[in-house]
Formats: sequence, structure tokens, C-alpha cells
Amino acid sequence: MKSTYGQYCPLALAVEVLSKRWTILVISRLLDGCCQFNEIHRGIPRISPSLLTQRLTELEDYGLIFRQKLQKQRGYSYHLTEAGEALENIVMDMAIWGQQWARDMNHEDLDPAFLAWSMHLRMNTQAMPKGRTVIEFLFTGVPQDLDRFWIVNLDGKVEMCLKNPGYEADVFVFSDIRDFIEVWRGFKDIHKHIRTKKIILRGSPLHVKAFPDWLRMSALAKYKRLK
Repeated sequence: MKSTYGQYCPLALAVEVLSKRWTILVISRLLDGCCQFNEIHRGIPRISPSLLTQRLTELEDYGLIFRQKLQKQRGYSYHLTEAGEALENIVMDMAIWGQQWARDMNHEDLDPAFLAWSMHLRMNTQAMPKGRTVIEFLFTGVPQDLDRFWIVNLDGKVEMCLKNPGYEADVFVFSDIRDFIEVWRGFKDIHKHIRTKKIILRGSPLHVKAFPDWLRMSALAKYKRLK
């Protein structure tokens, strides 16, 4: 039986659809341009595949997304309907509110897989060298099997890798995960963290100097913390 509030109130009817765990984040990944199941899952690494399948099915039933059969391969691509696209400003306003007013981060919130996914969408590829550039990130404060990831840029095409991509890194970035996320979210200044060795860079002097310009930071970094 579906859970309802038993009210005609439009807000109650909207919350019935949107308040389930992970639902807003699934919609957010679709708004980010993720279309295939694995792309969506990489943007929400802590949801189980079975639950993601369930949420996508529910969103399709509600008329917020539709799916299309992939050509020449198994599976489907997922796309927002007009009703789903109408949530874009609502989702962004919620994210801004979270940046400014939501609770402080706990240790269990510091997910390096989500950080890697977020960063690979925000690389300033125009400031990066032509050809292939590989950045290896090594973090403390996370389990050993999650302590590193790679971002690879090849002439503007950026990929995140949770396993070694097999290319030699051009820049190594060492940091505590919390320190780096606080920089990424705009709470702390990256140049100060580099000067004080909270972020340590290794590589050619030219690449190390340019590294801060390669990061555009979180899209929400411009919104200052108000809490």
C-alpha cells in the first residue's frame, strides 16, 4: 500500500512523491545529465542497485521520467519528462538551503566516491594542458580501500576512476578528506590550505602551480554558510 497523507493539499501530494529516501538525489543526477543506470549510480554511490531500480520505477510511474531502450546494448536510458524538468529550480533551491543552513558534516558524510564524481563534473578543462592529464588524490580519514581516486582529462573529456586507470599521474594531491571537502564546498581557501600544507601537491612545478585553477569547486561554493 502506498503511503499517503490523505489530503488534497498540493504540498502534501508533492511530498508523497518526493519525500522518499534517495528520490530527490536521483532526480538531481538526472538533472545533471546522467542518463544510464551506471552513471546515476556513480553519482549516488551509497544507494544499492536494487533500491535505485525501485526509485527509477517509481519515478516512471509518477510520470517524472521515461525510459528508452539502448541501441546495440542491454538496458535503458532514463530521461526527465516535462514534470521532472520542472523540479530543477526546486532541487537547486533545496541544495542552496542545505549549503547555507543544514547540519554540519559528520565523519560518515565524507564520501570520497561522491567527491570524485562531483569533482569530475567541475574540472576547468580549458585551464588544463592539452592531451591527457592525470590527477591522483590520496586521502586520510577514510577507509583504506577508499583512500584514493583518479581524475583523468583527455582534451576536455573527463573521467573519474576509483581504480588505477593505468596512467602515470601528473599531479598527486594529499589531504585529509574533511579538509579537502571544506575547500571544495567553499568553506576554506584552497591557496591557504596549500600554503599551510593541509593540501600537499606533488608533481612538476608548472602543474602544481596551475592545479588550483583546474578546479572550479562545487557549484554551491559561492553560497556562504549562514548557520
